[in-house]
Amino acid sequence: MNGRPISGASVGARAYRSKGLLALLLGVLLFAVTACGGGDSDSGSGSGDAKGKDSTKADTKASQAVVTIAPKDGADDVKTSGALKVSAAKGKLTEVEVADTKGNAVAGKITDGGATWTPATHLASATKYKVHAVAKDSGGRESAEDSAFTTLTPKNTFVGTYAPEDGSKVGVGMPFSIRFTRGITHPADVEKAIEIKTVPAVDVQGHWFGNDRLDFRPEQYWKAGTKVTVKLNLDGVEGRPGVYGKQAKTVTFTIGRSQVSTVDVKTHKMVVKRDGKVYKTIPITTGKPGYDTWNGQMVISERLRVTRMNGETVGYGGEYDIKDVPDAQRLTDSGTFIHGNYWGGDAFGNYNASHGCVGLRDNRGGGDRNAPAAWFFDHSITGDVVIVKHSKDKTVAPDNGLNGWNMSWADWTA
Repeated sequence: MNGRPISGASVGARAYRSKGLLALLLGVLLFAVTACGGGDSDSGSGSGDAKGKDSTKADTKASQAVVTIAPKDGADDVKTSGALKVSAAKGKLTEVEVADTKGNAVAGKITDGGATWTPATHLASATKYKVHAVAKDSGGRESAEDSAFTTLTPKNTFVGTYAPEDGSKVGVGMPFSIRFTRGITHPADVEKAIEIKTVPAVDVQGHWFGNDRLDFRPEQYWKAGTKVTVKLNLDGVEGRPGVYGKQAKTVTFTIGRSQVSTVDVKTHKMVVKRDGKVYKTIPITTGKPGYDTWNGQMVISERLRVTRMNGETVGYGGEYDIKDVPDAQRLTDSGTFIHGNYWGGDAFGNYNASHGCVGLRDNRGGGDRNAPAAWFFDHSITGDVVIVKHSKDKTVAPDNGLNGWNMSWADWTA
């Protein structure tokens, strides 16, 4: 190999210089580590001082917030209204969850700036509920509380029978009408427990007739095709002292095509309008003098292919008893029908001869489905509207049948 040989002295000098440089670098690193540590041997290693003032150290102080749940944990025979309340002292509620054992949540609202939570509705009867509540104090520290209780099992209950039926298709005049098996003395609580939603949306309001009947309707007739959903959340509602509802049910119905028929007592004709257009004109007969037909807007509430009509049932003694009246559709609770008549001779379209009903020509047994009464029956549904005008009698009472349309909206919502 060419070149000058390296002497031993040169190698030793270089090795010494390398060791010196390494020692210098280690010294610098040790100084840096010591400076970053920032503490002496008595204060320990790591960040912060012995007094724990560093912001990165966890705060181990307990929350000052106190959560209180009423009723107390394990309580039973709890009232369904007014008993449940969650509150916080020395802090604010941030979370409250209440649900039954099936997971059905109870809606509620935190109020008073986080001091209290109350349910938005009553509770169901004979049901176990679990409560979980969280509050934070001024330092952001959380405090939680859990509880469980069971509501009372009522000795006395009520239910509501309603119309129309679930899943039905009805006419534009059909209210949602519910009649209770016990007189209601807490009407606001009962009405609050009935929720009605529609598609398309429309304002629907309730009106009480006495203390055992509640009807709901919009201001004007329903729009054809409207879908109505009614939630009966009556389970646990105290309708009168010591008497509780026991229904929790959803009812749906749909509004069909619009059919409104107008009976003119003077002309002895009925004009049937379908979706606002004249569909058919039918000769009729109404109540003779002394038995005049009610004026007003009436809703078909019952449809009977054949029925018996006895004057004794409506206060007319033995004036008539017809066992096979065909194609009868009820307009009032007091006994007014629009029905087939096979005994009226030439009265239809000419003069008034009934005991207050609206009569249309028909065949005995209703076998001819082209007869006026049969045709009208086959083209009608529950909830269709029949309006009577120009009678000498007064307007039908709103609660005589499903006939609340005879009240103004202001009176209905008063």
